[in-house]
Amino acid sequence: MFSIIQAAGWPIWPLLLCSVVALALIIERLSSLRAKRIMPPRLLDDVLNVTSQQLPAPDVVDRLAESSILGEVLASGLRAVRTEPQMPEGKLRLVFELAGRRAVHQLDRYMNTLGTIATAAPLLGLMGTVVGMIEIFGSQTPGGNNPAQLAHGISIALYNTAFGLMIAIPALVAHRYFRGRIEEYVLELEAAADRLLGQLRRYTV
Repeated sequence: MFSIIQAAGWPIWPLLLCSVVALALIIERLSSLRAKRIMPPRLLDDVLNVTSQQLPAPDVVDRLAESSILGEVLASGLRAVRTEPQMPEGKLRLVFELAGRRAVHQLDRYMNTLGTIATAAPLLGLMGTVVGMIEIFGSQTPGGNNPAQLAHGISIALYNTAFGLMIAIPALVAHRYFRGRIEEYVLELEAAADRLLGQLRRYTV
C-alpha cells in the first residue's frame, strides 16, 4: 500500500484525507439515522394514548424529548400546551413547525460535507492527473526521454484518477441513500405531528 502511495505522488494525500472523512461520516450517519433513534415504532401510539386522557407530567415529557427526534418534536407540542393552556391552534401548529425544522437540521447533519466529498474527489483525482501529465511532459528533454520520470508521471496520473473515482462513487451512493431516508423521516415526522395536533385540539382555543 505504501508503495502505491509513493507511486501516486503528493496529490494522493488530499484524496486519502477525503476517504477517511467520508468513511467516518458514512459510519456516523448509518448509526444516527437508525429508525429506533429517529422514529421508535410505538412511540407515537403511546403518546396519543396518554394524551387522550390528560397531559403527561413534565418529567414524562422530558424523557420523551430525550428518547428520539420524534420524541423531541412531540414533546415540543406538549410543553407548549402545558405552558400556555388554551393555546390557539395556529400558534401550536407553529410550535410543531419550528420543532420540525430543528429535527430536519439534526437529520441533515454532515450531509453537506459528504456531498462535497463526493463532488470534490473526482476533481482532486483530475488534479493528480494534471500533475502526472506535467511530469510526463517534463520527462521529454532535447537529449531524449527520462524513463523514470515518465513512469512516475504515468503512475501519478492513473493512481490519482482511480483513487478519486473510488472515493467519489461510494460517497455519492451513500449521500443519495441517506438523503432518501431523511426525506422519508421528514414525511413521517410531519404526519406524527399532525396526529398529535389533532389530539391536542381539545386543549386549544
